[in-house]
Amino acid sequence: MLVLLSGLTFATYWAQDFMGGLKDLLMTEYGFTSENFGRVVGMTTWANMVGMIIVGGFMLDKWGIRIAGLVFGGLATVGATVVYLASVNVFGDSPDAKLWLMGIGRMMFGSGLEVVCVVATRTIVKWFKGYEMALAMAINVGFGRLGTAMGIAVSPDIAAGSTVATSIGFAASLLGLALILFVVYLYFDVKIDKQLKVTTDKDAEEEFKFSDLLKLLKNKAFIYITLLCVAFYSAYFPFIQYASDLLKNKFGFSSTIDIPPMTTALIYLALFAFVICFAVVPANLKSRKAKSTVQLVVAIGFAVFIYYFRDLFSIWLQNGQKTTSLIPLGTIVFTPIFGNYIDHHGKSASLMILGSLLLIFSHLSLSLSNSVILAYIGLFTLGISFSLIPAAMWPSVAKIVPENRLGTAYSTIFTVQNWGLGLFYWGIGALLDLVNADKLDAIKNEQAVYDYTIPVLVLVLCGVVSIFLAFKLKQADKEADYGLEKPNIQET
Repeated sequence: MLVLLSGLTFATYWAQDFMGGLKDLLMTEYGFTSENFGRVVGMTTWANMVGMIIVGGFMLDKWGIRIAGLVFGGLATVGATVVYLASVNVFGDSPDAKLWLMGIGRMMFGSGLEVVCVVATRTIVKWFKGYEMALAMAINVGFGRLGTAMGIAVSPDIAAGSTVATSIGFAASLLGLALILFVVYLYFDVKIDKQLKVTTDKDAEEEFKFSDLLKLLKNKAFIYITLLCVAFYSAYFPFIQYASDLLKNKFGFSSTIDIPPMTTALIYLALFAFVICFAVVPANLKSRKAKSTVQLVVAIGFAVFIYYFRDLFSIWLQNGQKTTSLIPLGTIVFTPIFGNYIDHHGKSASLMILGSLLLIFSHLSLSLSNSVILAYIGLFTLGISFSLIPAAMWPSVAKIVPENRLGTAYSTIFTVQNWGLGLFYWGIGALLDLVNADKLDAIKNEQAVYDYTIPVLVLVLCGVVSIFLAFKLKQADKEADYGLEKPNIQET
């Protein structure tokens, strides 16, 4: 069930982030500026800024995961298809029309994307609450990060053999396939409800009231975790879209390499398989010796795998898109491990503080330093940071908010988060053009490069805010005893 759900997570994250590997090609083929690029990517958040996710959350609580998943998964797929049709001039070949119609498609995609994420998270709570909930959420998030990593790394290779539109069409096709997987999941979801004799009578459930949302907004812990989500995610997702361009402009990394897309995809799948075996299999073994043995065998296999492909990885580390994929690669490695740790040991609020500190270090190393080695460390540290906070944050929401209102709670968080994302997606591009205004013509003629120092330094402030909010959340937990520092697995 987790794999079937995670297929939709994988596809939506691929479609959300794959354009980050195509920024230079979009500027070359379509004549986009950095501001245009940021606008198209940022329009993913526009409908969500005005409450589309909250509407989706209401519908999720009202309709249930089945109908909501189909409706909003379908909306995301249609939106991605509109982006593709605009990219191949179905609606006209005017540059301005292409820009806005691609943006409208991204807005439709974003409206479905966030609710799909809520559906996945809400469904995992249904299947795993009281058991390995953080680990299950971490694996689901890991599939999402795998989609991000592969989207950034593989999309330029797909476009290199054709056009940017080919990569855009591939992303839309992935969403269609994932929606089919969700339909397969629904069969089993209906079956388990029948086995457990779960009622579907709406009269047996409490109807949603707007006052319930007001109650959420009066909960200090909920406010802190919502704002923490905004601050932290604003420093991560928008940066992902610009990271490969930063590496090429600041550190001289290459734009393209001659590696078949299928080779890159298989390597990522193999890396993810190693991670799942290392984090998940030992968690289901009772003997400490058996756990250690499995982890040792997996570690040896991983070392052999890395050694065998050492020449390929050395090429990867000189390419902007492939190196950028170190960020989500770090989350693939550590999110299930941290999720498993939180399930057994707790410390969610404390780990959010640590994740915020790592975020600050990452952006400082990428903005103030010209060292390539420190840039690698910063990227990988950012991956670790974005493993810690989601693995700790999303299960914590389920402790703060009653289960029958989780759809509304997650939707509210994602809505507020989209204000930050929308601002920073567009803002980084606009600020980039502003601070480089005196050399934009030279940049177009490849006689100069973008200076990313100030835009990335702005993201450091998000890390400072995140630390403050994580401390406040920890204080609120002490006052109300939500159990954020306690393990998720309940003793029986």
